Amino acid sequence: MSEQVASSPAPQAEPTGQPEPVTPAPAAAPEEPEGSKGSKGGGAKKALGIIGAIVAFLVIAVLKFGAASAIGNFLNPDETAEAKAGDCIAELPEVTGTEEQSVDDAKVVGCTSTEAVYNVVGRVEDQTEAQAKAGKACEQYIKEGDDAYLFYNIAPGGKGYLLCLTKKA
Repeated sequence: MSEQVASSPAPQAEPTGQPEPVTPAPAAAPEEPEGSKGSKGGGAKKALGIIGAIVAFLVIAVLKFGAASAIGNFLNPDETAEAKAGDCIAELPEVTGTEEQSVDDAKVVGCTSTEAVYNVVGRVEDQTEAQAKAGKACEQYIKEGDDAYLFYNIAPGGKGYLLCLTKKA
């Protein structure tokens, strides 16, 4: 990280279409007699500049990535986010054909657990909702005669992951 000298304590960021936070200017320090060198003022200004940069970074991050999404993930984490082939998933709503159901409490469980109902046979990243619904990405993981299920977590208009599941025997 390189240091830059600026006239204001907060660094300038590229315009994002959102208002930038206003950081109040530090109170003026009393003048010291000529010939004395004060190191307090320089350190305080540098610390204030660093704090201002951190605050600006956090505000930009919240505006860019969305506070609701970050808070929602913290309060209700996606327990299947790290699921991979070989893992097992607990009971999900029963669906048939091309029917879909929303699930809020899916979770990975030990495959020897009595809660284990589905085997994760494949995982596909960077899927759009349309790609996930088509189910083509899971064809390579499903054996002939297996009942296949798709589980995906994809934000509207974004990309996410798709889990290819089969009923546990």
